[in-house]
Amino acid sequence: MAAYPQDPGAPDASYLSFWSERHHCTLTTPRPDGSPHVVPVAVTYDPERRLARVIADRASKKVRNILAAGPAGALVAACQVDGRRWATLEGRAFVRTEPERVAEAERRFEERYGRTPRPNPTRVVIEIELTRAMGRG
Repeated sequence: MAAYPQDPGAPDASYLSFWSERHHCTLTTPRPDGSPHVVPVAVTYDPERRLARVIADRASKKVRNILAAGPAGALVAACQVDGRRWATLEGRAFVRTEPERVAEAERRFEERYGRTPRPNPTRVVIEIELTRAMGRG
């Protein structure tokens, strides 16, 4: 993986490969008071659409933080680390509830993580419209 930055819509092969490996990640969202809220999540990366996706429960704090930011969304970062390798995706997050968007996020989760997500009738998807990608391999 080349040193950062990367174009989130056209990453180099090693950056894309790292995001296809099975790693858990962190998602950092801003709390209403501006302080960072960091939680472990599973992230999928879709460079063609310049999106990262996180499936979540509608009642989770990360979802509430994004919703509290208002209709313009929230600036967030998703990061994964494996030893000295790391990669971060940054952008504006929105909570999506449309069944087709949730289903696409579940499909991508299964593809990356090798298992079907547990059933959750209150599942939503956090879509991050990517503006920056960084990393070091």
